[in-house]
Amino acid sequence: MNVRSSRLVLGRITIFLILSTISFGCIQRIAMNSLGGILDNGFAVINEESDLKIAESSIASDLKLIESILRSDPDNTHYLLLASRGYSSYALGFVEDDSIPRARDLYVRGKEFGLRILRQNTTFAAAESKPLSEFSASLSSFSNDDVPAVFWTAVGWGSQIYTSLTDPSAVADLGKVESLMRFVAAHDSSYFYGGADFFLGTMYGSRAKMLGGDSALSRQYFERCLAINHGKFLMTYIYYARSYAVQTQDQHLFESLLTMIDTTSIDILPEARLSNAIAKRKAKLLRSKENDLF
Repeated sequence: MNVRSSRLVLGRITIFLILSTISFGCIQRIAMNSLGGILDNGFAVINEESDLKIAESSIASDLKLIESILRSDPDNTHYLLLASRGYSSYALGFVEDDSIPRARDLYVRGKEFGLRILRQNTTFAAAESKPLSEFSASLSSFSNDDVPAVFWTAVGWGSQIYTSLTDPSAVADLGKVESLMRFVAAHDSSYFYGGADFFLGTMYGSRAKMLGGDSALSRQYFERCLAINHGKFLMTYIYYARSYAVQTQDQHLFESLLTMIDTTSIDILPEARLSNAIAKRKAKLLRSKENDLF
């Protein structure tokens, strides 16, 4: 083979390798995008599920699939958001009532997946570990499009704190979580059925006044949340009862909130049927503890 022929063969091999790499990359991206749509639809279907056992096993398997995808595409904000929301929701719905330590570990996962999205904003990344004033100021670099990531990061982070109240270092971050939720409330108060008001109501309603609690403010947040979701997202009543009603020792309100859950069909909000089914289970658990709470 002469020099010209050798160069020709080498050139063809090089072109083939380049095209193969490009083709594989394109196929991989197409597959990832297609799978993302499937997972989105899957979570939507799960949220409409009324059978808690089916939902529990389905969410667990989907979460490991998402983590597997993130191994190949670690900065994919779509999958990071699914993981953040999925882990916190799974911990709240299926773990927290049985094992606080295990739930805490899952909330940490939810928080960290969310933070991986927020850290892609260099302004936030530089301020994350700074004092509260700098942390809060950095949130102005986010937009309305960032509301879901900010919300689910705050849910995981806040839930980690509330399952770690004996850890001063964890509690010290509560102000940062509040800032995140205030961002959500200011930019899209309707997101996740009034989720920011739901969370802030719980935050102010579950602590004594000397520890930063504010029962009047808590009630305002819960009432605004109920106005946003028209009383259809039943988990609102759960946290209204177990935070504000218990902290103020208003047993009549406590019972009326749980009765509202008992007498409302989970089908009142089909797209959140699973959350409403979980709320009914949590209502029974709260009733069983009523004598200890009042």
